[in-house]
Amino acid sequence: MINDDEHTAAKQLPEKTIERLSEYRRMLLGCLRQGRTHIYSHELASMHGITAVQVRRDLMLIGFSSDTKKGYDVEVLIDFIGTILDSAEGLNVGVIGMGNLAQAVTHYFNGKRSRLRITAAFDVDPQKVGRTVAGVPCYDMETFARTARELDIRVVILSSPSSVAAGLVEPITRAGVRGVLNFTSMPLNFPDDIYVEDYDIITLLEKVAYFAKDNG
Repeated sequence: MINDDEHTAAKQLPEKTIERLSEYRRMLLGCLRQGRTHIYSHELASMHGITAVQVRRDLMLIGFSSDTKKGYDVEVLIDFIGTILDSAEGLNVGVIGMGNLAQAVTHYFNGKRSRLRITAAFDVDPQKVGRTVAGVPCYDMETFARTARELDIRVVILSSPSSVAAGLVEPITRAGVRGVLNFTSMPLNFPDDIYVEDYDIITLLEKVAYFAKDNG
């Protein structure tokens, strides 16, 4: 059951809630492929290591509830989460710095979501510019601001060397980009109206290593 008032209010959700909704959808898609039609909150919770109360709270927050004893309708819930997470017209993603990491991310992600697709790459390497890399056309970084506007790139995956990352803030901002996934190890100072998610693999690996080591 969908509550229209709550659905409208769901536009500004906590970051952790957004992350869990994405995880729920990924698990639900797996359930659908297995032929499951319904799922209970405690089952979703066990898949994510959280409580059933948290699952129900998240779904109530976006205006979704179930009044059947069979649990949540898997397909209906997938579609409803999509109305929260996805842009109605779809969003184009660009990648800056088409090294091994960016190519792996592009290969892995494209095709996973119909309304979010990596459509262009940008690099300075003449061996990549003008060619198709990881299934997407690669453009000269010098043309980024203009090309990104022409292609309506709204989100950027930044995977350039950290040494040049700060210099990319201006062209990314000028291109009208609204969100940045920053894979560099450099914190970047974007305007407040651009959402930035930093993903520092080295820091995360060191964090895991710390808790994995023998601290006795």
